[in-house]
Amino acid sequence: MLFAIICTDKPDSLQLREERRPDHRAYLEALNRKGSIAFSGPFLGTDGSADGSLIVVDVQELAQAEEIASNDPFAKCGLFQQVQIRQWLWGMNAPKPK
Repeated sequence: MLFAIICTDKPDSLQLREERRPDHRAYLEALNRKGSIAFSGPFLGTDGSADGSLIVVDVQELAQAEEIASNDPFAKCGLFQQVQIRQWLWGMNAPKPK
């Protein structure tokens, strides 16, 4: 199942995001090697700088998505103001099964 992890950064936290980005990227890359990441990327504010994250994970149940979200280095350092996790269905342009 796909779950969208939708994260909103706390105001004025770009420096913290930049400091922790290498750890966040390493975490996501490890999950990607396990096949848990469908896709991911930052949300951008009006000034073009990152101010949140969208991570879509392919896992069996909500508890696994919650664990992934809580273990993200960005979450652990307190970057996020809000985290929402919702089951998601890929509508158009879904990748072809392997």
